[in-house]
Amino acid sequence: MNQYFLLNKSFINGEWVEGETGRIFNDLNPFDDTVVAKISIASKAQLDSAFEAASESQKEWAKNAELRKSIIENVIVYFKKHQQEIVDVLVSETGSSVLKGNVEVNFVIADLEESLKIVDKVGTVKTVESAIPDKLNHVYRLPLGVIASISPFNFPLYLSMRTIAPALALGNTVVHKADLQTGISGGSIIAKALEEAGVPVGVFSSILTDIREIGDTMITNPHSKLISFTGSTGVGKHIGKVAGELLKRTALELGGNNPFVVLKDADVDQAVNAAIMGKYLHQGQICMSINRIIVHEDLYEAFASKFVERAKQITYGNPKDPSTVIGPLINHAQMQKVLGFIEEAKADGVEMLLEGKREGNVLTPFIFGNVDNASSLARREFFSPVVPLIKASTDEEAIQIANDTEYGLSSAVFTSDLALGEEVAVQIEAGMTHVNDQTVNCLPNIPFGGMKGSGIGRFGNPWIVDEFTQAKWVSVQVKPMKYPF
Repeated sequence: MNQYFLLNKSFINGEWVEGETGRIFNDLNPFDDTVVAKISIASKAQLDSAFEAASESQKEWAKNAELRKSIIENVIVYFKKHQQEIVDVLVSETGSSVLKGNVEVNFVIADLEESLKIVDKVGTVKTVESAIPDKLNHVYRLPLGVIASISPFNFPLYLSMRTIAPALALGNTVVHKADLQTGISGGSIIAKALEEAGVPVGVFSSILTDIREIGDTMITNPHSKLISFTGSTGVGKHIGKVAGELLKRTALELGGNNPFVVLKDADVDQAVNAAIMGKYLHQGQICMSINRIIVHEDLYEAFASKFVERAKQITYGNPKDPSTVIGPLINHAQMQKVLGFIEEAKADGVEMLLEGKREGNVLTPFIFGNVDNASSLARREFFSPVVPLIKASTDEEAIQIANDTEYGLSSAVFTSDLALGEEVAVQIEAGMTHVNDQTVNCLPNIPFGGMKGSGIGRFGNPWIVDEFTQAKWVSVQVKPMKYPF
């Protein structure tokens, strides 16, 4: 057994502890439903103790920039040294392909390396000009305090570390809750890496628990100053509502209905290449995955034909096979949900360009054609290898269709005219648009985040510094002030 599956406990206040609820969660391999770990579910009292420890340790942690650098450097070494074992966990616990697992670990390392660049951003002082005579204005950049981190099942390691690494680098402490379905890769591996790196007691806690036990405690605990959440728009709205009533900050990366737009002058073959990658990486279970393909009518038939043929050739099955591209969906509930989408589309008479199949927990590509953007099929986030093709009569209509959604996370535009591509990219209402590339892109030094129903806030250096710190104005009156009364 991979050593990491033995880390089935919470890491609180520097110790690995059994959950106090007495309940056990069976962590399943989504491909064959075998139990990879029996996770001991932590109690609300244990979560409260994690927040207490985080609060007590935060000020000392913030004072020591050299220690923060050293810890992050050690964690980088740890991930590089154990990459293969960690990829094996991602394959077994999350259904990741070997390719996706390696991509995820490499993303983590890149974010850790970028976080080293922001360690010295806290405690810094900026002098601001004063309109008041003999007054010095200094602006300090200070940590927020304790950050509550909540991560999803799809990219559990990366989407956890994307919050944890910069938060710690900036002098905050972190209480982290991973999705139990991927509690080892989304929580325990990170806790182990930080423990081995020498993180001080209380600075980081990974709690393996569920909403049934803790409710809104990640948001409402008085020590949490910011809630960082990646997941569905519905849950994000709830977090925003509860946090707003408490005047707490949030960083929310939520759902997407990401358009892939093929303009009239696009290179069809390259557009197909990109669409295959952007749709089928990790079975389409990525917030940035292509959700709608919008093609100019002049290219529609050629694109549809080539895209279908390529989709037929995609390998699927056991993700432990390095040649596998499409592995299992995360659980049976998700499978039933997606099959329901498909049956509804069939009942509505939507054209089927490629009818896939279910083999165990694996779903092969389903492609629908000539889909109406107003249909329920086009309005949904699939999180699966299902995709609708939508025909646009003009480039302008393609842009209009792309924007006709409540979401605005990622997007892509294909064209032979790069200037036009960038002009269209700016018009698309999404936090990120990629010209002549697919929608699944991520770098540690870009403003990652969405518009509209896809979230609030931006990850990436330097934007994350503003998210995870607070500015404080200190003025010094050098000479006595003459007051009017």
